[in-house]
Parts: sequence; C-alpha cells; structure tokens
Amino acid sequence: MGRSNIFLVGMMGAGKTTLGKSLAQRMGHAFLDTDRVLVERTGVPVATIFEIEGEAGFRKRESAVLAEIAGHDGYVVATGGGIVLDETNRRVMRESGMVVYLRARLENLWERTRHDTTRPLLSTPDPRGTLQALLEEREPLYREAAHVVVDTGSQTSSTLVNRVLSALRERESPGDPQ
Repeated sequence: MGRSNIFLVGMMGAGKTTLGKSLAQRMGHAFLDTDRVLVERTGVPVATIFEIEGEAGFRKRESAVLAEIAGHDGYVVATGGGIVLDETNRRVMRESGMVVYLRARLENLWERTRHDTTRPLLSTPDPRGTLQALLEEREPLYREAAHVVVDTGSQTSSTLVNRVLSALRERESPGDPQ
C-alpha cells in the first residue's frame, strides 16, 4: 500500500480512535485524531467549542484541520463523527487518501457512548434517540465518502485492524475499477 492517508469515518463510539492507533502502528504511519488536534490547538474540550461557537463554529474548525492534514501524507486519521456532513470534507478525504467507514450497529454505539459525558451532541433528554437520528442522517454520507466499509462488532482490535488492512488491499488490487 502507498503512503497516502487513511481516513476513518463513522459514528461516535464506532472505534475510530482505538482502531486508528493500532492501524497506524501496524502500517508505520503517524496517527492523528481531528478532535484531539482541535483540543490541543484551542486548549479547551470539544464540548466547550460547541458551547461557545455552536456546532457551526466547531465544524468550521474541524474542516480547517482536515484540509491541513490532507496536505500531508502517511497519516491514519480518526475523524469526528460529523465530518462527513460537509461535502468538501468528503471530497478532500477521498482525494487525499483512502476512506474507511467503520460501520457499527446502533446497539453497539449506544453501549459504547451512553456513559460518556464528553459528547455534546448526546447532551439531550433522549441521547439514544439522538444517536439513532444522527446515525440515520449520516449513514448515507459515510457510505458516499468511503472507499471501503468495514463492520465493527465485538471483535478484538487486532482482528479489526486485519479486516481493515485486508479491505484496503482488496480495494487497491490491480484490475479493480476505481
């Protein structure tokens, strides 16, 4: 596989950060998490950015970070769950690397996120319903952005890394129409 970037997209709780770190290590790439880059740059948690600037302000910052990362090579990037909402972001990722959609079922996502108080979009009276609505809204955009889709479930991180690497190899095999 070439040294282009790998962008991991999917819902909050899909395992993008956990998988991304392992995948980067296996591939000899550097790992970046767009949310962590934003936190480091602003000095405040994502929830605070949402509080002060709203979702629109956060998305603008997120897009700027993505565009900057896309200008480099050799990264595995865990993206924020809503990064696909912007058509430009979807195009930037597809043009500067391979996009992997880590698809997870609502039940798994809910199990992984329900005790997490750091997710501003789930600070609602019905967080599970909100999660379901977000998944329904974003699913077609994840699929549109992705070169490959890998279902996550209860498998180990190393099994998932192997599945992602295998899917990427298949996608890049000669004779595969792009």
